[in-house]
Amino acid sequence: MANHNNKGFHIMTEHDYCRISELSDMSVDSQRTGIEGSLCNGNSSFVGGSCYGDTSMQNGSSMHSSMGSTDSRMMLMPHDQRTKTRTFPGHSVVRRSRVTQSASDDALVNALLDEQYPTGGLEGYNEWTIDLSKLTMGPAFAQGAFGRIYKACYKGEDVAVKILERPLNDLDRAQSLEQQFVQEVVMLANLRHENVVRFVGACQKPRVWCIVTEYVKGGSLRLSLAKRRAPPLRLALRHALDIAKGMEHLHDYEVIHRDLKSDNLLMADRCIKIADFGVARIEVQSEDMTPETGTYRWMAPEMMQNRSYTHKVDVYSFGIVLWELVTGNIPFQKMTAVQAASAVVRGARPIIPTNCPDSLTKIMTCCWDANPDVRPSFSDVVRLLEDAQMAITKSVGTPRFRGCGCLRGSPTLD
Repeated sequence: MANHNNKGFHIMTEHDYCRISELSDMSVDSQRTGIEGSLCNGNSSFVGGSCYGDTSMQNGSSMHSSMGSTDSRMMLMPHDQRTKTRTFPGHSVVRRSRVTQSASDDALVNALLDEQYPTGGLEGYNEWTIDLSKLTMGPAFAQGAFGRIYKACYKGEDVAVKILERPLNDLDRAQSLEQQFVQEVVMLANLRHENVVRFVGACQKPRVWCIVTEYVKGGSLRLSLAKRRAPPLRLALRHALDIAKGMEHLHDYEVIHRDLKSDNLLMADRCIKIADFGVARIEVQSEDMTPETGTYRWMAPEMMQNRSYTHKVDVYSFGIVLWELVTGNIPFQKMTAVQAASAVVRGARPIIPTNCPDSLTKIMTCCWDANPDVRPSFSDVVRLLEDAQMAITKSVGTPRFRGCGCLRGSPTLD
């Protein structure tokens, strides 16, 4: 759902997933959206960390995720309802997979594991069809109006499993969801980069679609910054290069992320991985894109103003993420989401610390320029970061830019 205020910019009031630990129960229907498009009181992070055999989810601690939200809203349907699905080559009947007690009464899991129906793959991508007999389902850690994300184990590897439900009483919505499922599978199957979350496989049943990716146990960059504040400058630069290289790969395949932010950047053992491709979209030259997702504090002004946009919206968001890496803070943290959106449209940007190296200041300001044509490509960003890395390594120690007085005075609406 989208609203338009009298300032003329675009305000979205829905997000797709939130942490189960922040819900009062496991019911999808009980959730409500917040002003920033989150189902979780304005917090769009759903990362966190325990293995599915643990009880930390019930205790309210956070869990880590490697799969982000989709722009598909989800809602559970009665368990006894059935519908037909398209037939794809490569169907196979599988044995019921193992499932933990916490997931055994889950309608979506049961629909995925239903032995009455064969497991369908995607035509042309049959090698990616998940063998459900080798999948051990754990509990859900994120959910939305049309499905859930679970931690699971597949062939001995921890994975994140996104299950989308097929709407029975809305043919148009069902077709739209199926198109998104196909697009996401095709996109993920063709992306191969160390800084992009790895695709494991997918399948479909009459009632559900399923997409499986690697599970990144380190949690999100946002969570890391919240715990430890800004990293040493050398580490911040390394993280920034990881993100820029991953985004360069996405753009090489004409994929626009559209929701690049620290919540969707996951901390692997040796690098950062870009996640949350449910809101990604293949760039079509002749198509005027309109905003359907994103989070205001990181969102390019042309998206908020409901104008057509290109892959340069991701470059804008990267500039905000780079600022986060340098400061450790949340952009426009003293503002509400709507206030932040209004300020950005009027030209406000996060205040850069006075002791930030000039090379990084230049990258930030170029990336978040109001004119998309002025923003650099990610190939240029990688080159600029590598130059900055070399220069800073020679001349600077490990400043963190914490406690800087200028960071306390975020832009206001006055």
